[in-house]
Amino acid sequence: MRSDKDTWDITTSVGSTALFVAAARALEAQKPDPLAVDEYAEVFCRAVGGPWADLLDGNASGHPLTTTEFGIPFVAFQAARTRYFDAYFRDVAAAGVRQAVLLAAGLDSRAYRIDWAPGTTVFELDQPRVLEFKHETLAGHGAVAKAARREIAVDLRDDWPKALRDNGFDPDQPSAWIAEGLLIYLPAGAQEQLFTGIDSLASAGSHVAVEEGRPMDAAEFEVKLQEAKTIDDSRGQWYQMIYNEQHAPAAQWLSEHGWSAEETLLTDYLAAVGRTVANRDADAQYMLSSVSLVRAVKN
Repeated sequence: MRSDKDTWDITTSVGSTALFVAAARALEAQKPDPLAVDEYAEVFCRAVGGPWADLLDGNASGHPLTTTEFGIPFVAFQAARTRYFDAYFRDVAAAGVRQAVLLAAGLDSRAYRIDWAPGTTVFELDQPRVLEFKHETLAGHGAVAKAARREIAVDLRDDWPKALRDNGFDPDQPSAWIAEGLLIYLPAGAQEQLFTGIDSLASAGSHVAVEEGRPMDAAEFEVKLQEAKTIDDSRGQWYQMIYNEQHAPAAQWLSEHGWSAEETLLTDYLAAVGRTVANRDADAQYMLSSVSLVRAVKN
């Protein structure tokens, strides 16, 4: 279960969800017609080894990502999400924005994959052991970033805006922000702190992109949570890691604070990119139908 000051590395608690997502991206990249290709996702999985490497070799039959009822929709979800946010960063790079902030950067490799504008700095905020694994793995692979990278070891429940400024972020210059796969792991108060922090540091002409999930009915979530405590698998563990809370819908909050926001339902985006998933698994259906993707520009 989560606690107020809990920490993790790449194989434990919230950190392990970044590895789960990397595995989904790596599986998508193996397809003949991938929606998005993250060539470093496989590098991360093989660095951890064990079932994560076996999964990519087709030798992990019991892994949740190999199942029809959950694995197929989850991989489609991650592929579409990756494509959406890759396009977002390519757009802001083309617009000449030279500061990008990856909140809870995890195993995001966009500092290495996106063709950033000259002079761009990518700030990556996350737990120290997650950043350490990422740095060592990519350095060992010989990967070269396409922008200056600044790793900032900070918990997003703490004073991360100060840490960002202390590491060279300039709030007087336009910036581009991303909160991907993050909000669900923050309580409502920390979500409010996150939005307020972004708004306070973003000058006019700045961009932000957010993935958010609609909370479950409180009674239904409590049933899921109690069931999860008796199940020792990745889905059971996941319910014990999330906060079923929402401070405010992102598009609404941003619009009320001087941003022009555009919201896209994940199901609509999946249909637009040709990855509609027919599925009867209740958890997978909720996962797909509850997620929205939001982009906004500060006026």
